[in-house]
Amino acid sequence: MKIGNRNFSDYTYVMAIINLTPDSFFKDSRVAADDALFAAEKAIKEGAAILDLGAQSTRPGYIEVGAEEEIFRLEKPLQAILSRFDIPVSVDTYFSEVARFALEVGAHMINDVRGLKSAGMAEEIARAGASVCIMHNSPSQVAGDLFGEVKSFLSAQAEYALACGIERDKICLDGGIGFAKSREQSLELLSGYGSLSTLGYPLLLGASRKSLFGGQPFERLPATLASTRLAAREKVLFVRVHDVKENFAEIQKVYENLR
Repeated sequence: MKIGNRNFSDYTYVMAIINLTPDSFFKDSRVAADDALFAAEKAIKEGAAILDLGAQSTRPGYIEVGAEEEIFRLEKPLQAILSRFDIPVSVDTYFSEVARFALEVGAHMINDVRGLKSAGMAEEIARAGASVCIMHNSPSQVAGDLFGEVKSFLSAQAEYALACGIERDKICLDGGIGFAKSREQSLELLSGYGSLSTLGYPLLLGASRKSLFGGQPFERLPATLASTRLAAREKVLFVRVHDVKENFAEIQKVYENLR
């Protein structure tokens, strides 16, 4: 997969979460605008291959902020990171207006938790020649065949992306752990995550410290690391995580054992 000036393949890379929000579910991941450069530098030193900036929490029960507020939160940190570091930068948003702003500033990818369902989103990404992560989501909880529903949605939205002009080698897919799914469904999806590769696109796993692991967010690192080991064994291309150093180390161990 191509993101910015980098090609990613044949490994599992760490996408570092940088939450420019006051209300993300894991409080230790919240980054004030003035600290964004420090957070980015730390993530890169610890092994991040891509940074994912989010200016709106999508935790369960979140209160939506508008595109204008997202842009306000993003503007200075995004510009500073892009000017300082030579690393692909993704922006986590489902607003096409935010995507347009971020891509014009120089972001390389849009991580869309609504899977290109927002009007104009795919067109903005295509116009910029950018990359996209398409995540499975739904207004209501999945009923019936979980993998059938997830695969059907992702396949349809990937085809839509292509029709809108997004290049095939700039698309990856996310099964949407914790979105429109019960805890049991999220665990089922995680256990069979590698099967999504039959859709023909690289995968991103976003399970870091999520509620499917039980307990409180600060207690969920061991389970997160287990999910990262699973992802590495299944050759998932990206894991989106809060704890870069620890997850990077687990990936290295898995690939050393695979040699």
